[in-house]
Amino acid sequence: MLVKVFGAAVQGIDATLITIEVNCSRGIRFLLVGLPDTSVKESHERIVSALEVNGLKFPRKQVVINMSPADIRKEGSAYDLPLAVGILAASESVRTDKLGDYLIMGELSLDGSVLPLRGALPIAIMAKENGFKGLVLPLANAKEAAVVEGLDVYGVSNIREVVDMFNNNELPDVTKVDLDEEFRNSISDYELDFSDVKGQENVKRAIEVAAAGGHNIIMVGPPGSGKSMMAKRVPSILPPFTLDEALETTKIHSVAGRTDLNSSLMFNRPFQTPHHSISNVAMVGGGTNPQPGEISLAHNGILFLDELPEFNRSVLEVLRQPLEDREITISRSKYSVKYPAGFMLVAAMNPCPCGYHNHPDRECVCPAGSVLKYLNKISGPLMDRIDIQIEIVPVPFEKISGRASSEKSSDIRERVIRAREIQRKRFKSVKGVHSNAQMTSRMLHRFAQPDAAGLKLLKTAMERRSLSARAYDRILKVARTIADIDNSENIKPVHIAEAINYRNLDSENWAYK
Repeated sequence: MLVKVFGAAVQGIDATLITIEVNCSRGIRFLLVGLPDTSVKESHERIVSALEVNGLKFPRKQVVINMSPADIRKEGSAYDLPLAVGILAASESVRTDKLGDYLIMGELSLDGSVLPLRGALPIAIMAKENGFKGLVLPLANAKEAAVVEGLDVYGVSNIREVVDMFNNNELPDVTKVDLDEEFRNSISDYELDFSDVKGQENVKRAIEVAAAGGHNIIMVGPPGSGKSMMAKRVPSILPPFTLDEALETTKIHSVAGRTDLNSSLMFNRPFQTPHHSISNVAMVGGGTNPQPGEISLAHNGILFLDELPEFNRSVLEVLRQPLEDREITISRSKYSVKYPAGFMLVAAMNPCPCGYHNHPDRECVCPAGSVLKYLNKISGPLMDRIDIQIEIVPVPFEKISGRASSEKSSDIRERVIRAREIQRKRFKSVKGVHSNAQMTSRMLHRFAQPDAAGLKLLKTAMERRSLSARAYDRILKVARTIADIDNSENIKPVHIAEAINYRNLDSENWAYK
């Protein structure tokens, strides 16, 4: 008997429909075709054990299985459950009248338990788009998949439940998620708050500007000046997720197996902090079995690179294209996948190998030329793509020991949200642009044109600092954000001046002063 069961293959962050055709006929062989990898081929042993433990019989016939389309590689153990259901249906142990209404996925344990899988959300979205009535998948993934409206999601914990579902019409409870309530409850207080940071008002202002416009920022300062401390508090001032952002971010983390199984969606923006020993593939994604890299896991959030010059130069160079295009395409001989990479880069570094160049109290002991050599570990083109470059000096003892309260993250966040709302209205007719940092050169002429006084000030800075055309664009973008924070429709000279001051490392004599 020939039957069809439906599953899914995840490619990039999207899923593709897989049709599993199972035919039982006279014979004793077991054949599995359709470009399955080793883990799919090994499903035979898991299925045999799972059926036996649960009082079900593996057919003593020839079983031929085709996984279509045959040109897509089938990877992972999540095909165990649809394969098992297909085999039982082809041997007439499971009724087939309702099989076509459901998409089925899940890994089987030897005792028949259904184990969690990766990519539940993109699979659920694909099932809805292809008109399936319901989705059967592991109970642990049900909450994540249930955010897709118009699709009945059934979480199962054992293969016996699936058999009873089709034979006896004993449907498990449909998993329901109230997204509005979860969103309301998700806006929680962050454990880390900017009120913990003493002093550094100019740096906190630069971070506020970066968050308000989605700008990349690098902090340069000696050890103990608070670079990492402030970077870890940036998520506390970012605007909350929109539903579309939450769905897209959850899809990426679901494919990577990084989602919280107790939550339906990610409600806090990601904060990725890779170690400086990271490889190119781990940073951008790919591998034998393609997975999102750190830059994609940071999508709609923050990628924090601490001790930036310690990263391998080739790793830093691969960031250049994603910083511009906000996506990364991984092309290999056997596959090509595209991952989103719209992250905000926050970097920190010491000013020199010893860490005390330009320190007000301690003398730098680095030999002549080593400061410039240290800075040159970061290429000019990459530094050009960092909108805000701010120098940090240590906080005086009086401010550290003082009891004066600092501004809370919630207060800063309100200003950031107001600035982002201005930008949302400004770019509502432009697809794919949501913040000032995403503006193109053509858009700068429309939305960020300074007056004559501001243009003269910018020209002087360009000539004295030998700034590139890209740096010119970055200054205008940052100035536009500063004007938005001030609720000013026009960019004033004071906004241009502040934006120029956020290009500390562009000064030709910075390494020598």
